[in-house]
Amino acid sequence: MQKFTIGSNEANQTLEKYVRKVLKEAPLSFVYRLFRKKDIKVDGHWQKEKYILQEGEEVTIYITDEQLEEFKKKTLDTNVSNISSWIVYEDNNILLINKPRGVIVQKDEKDSIALDDMVISYLINKGEYDPNKDLGYTPAPSHRLDRNTAGLILFGKNIATLRYLATIMQDKNIIEKRYLTLVVGRLEKDGEINLPLEKNSKNGRVFVSDNGKIAITKYKVVKHIGNYTLVEVQLLTGRTHQIRVHFASIGHPVVGDTKYGNYEINHEIEDKYKFKNQFLVAYQLKFLKLDEPLKHLSNKSFKIDLPKEMDDLLLKIEKEL
Repeated sequence: MQKFTIGSNEANQTLEKYVRKVLKEAPLSFVYRLFRKKDIKVDGHWQKEKYILQEGEEVTIYITDEQLEEFKKKTLDTNVSNISSWIVYEDNNILLINKPRGVIVQKDEKDSIALDDMVISYLINKGEYDPNKDLGYTPAPSHRLDRNTAGLILFGKNIATLRYLATIMQDKNIIEKRYLTLVVGRLEKDGEINLPLEKNSKNGRVFVSDNGKIAITKYKVVKHIGNYTLVEVQLLTGRTHQIRVHFASIGHPVVGDTKYGNYEINHEIEDKYKFKNQFLVAYQLKFLKLDEPLKHLSNKSFKIDLPKEMDDLLLKIEKEL
């Protein structure tokens, strides 16, 4: 069994959240099985997942050293080999990663292999993070991308950076995030979409609604390719599925979007060009004026190329024209 004493940095959080940090290499199904079997106790007494921990309490988890090592080795072996080739920039405070399409940013209830797991494994392997000692924080993403949206995502590596990023990520005067997307039809000029969005909690779909939250999308026409338009997008708000819903709402859905897009056109593109994925990539991240601990990144910009599958699609359409 493993015993941990709650310090000031770990206090006032749920037992569930704390245990998930301690056992971050273990599948969520294993963690919740420990709770069901009452193999997690606080000061010798079984507590529910939502119990709020207090400083000085002792958490006991009935798991062997061998099990911990097995989970840790499996996670490292699975994750570290992939992530090194995705790193765009790294220093002592941040990790900027070019996330491939299909990779989820944070682990969900289905025990997916997620980008945050990979980052944690990478930092453990480098000796920059020890989950058994650094229990007050976990290296984490400062924003999210949908599973099927490729592109740049920023991770904070320490608690000071995570706190700073939390205060600035939504400030467009400090950080600019830009996307490239291919939409159906010809957009003749640059524009702005200002339509409030609401999310249906039952099915996860987002829709335009007068009762929704304000959502503003600016876009710039990059070029026309046949009956499609390559568009650069800047979000002035960060709502779920904002780009996809906004462009669908004005009659120019994102190519390959299976949730809000045009089924017939998507099927035609898949059949004709062998492309069946969502054409949306977070391709640029620009830092403006930053304070410590990221002051050294002020006025720096990072940009990635289109993923090969997207670039190939554009070339195929242009060649046909």
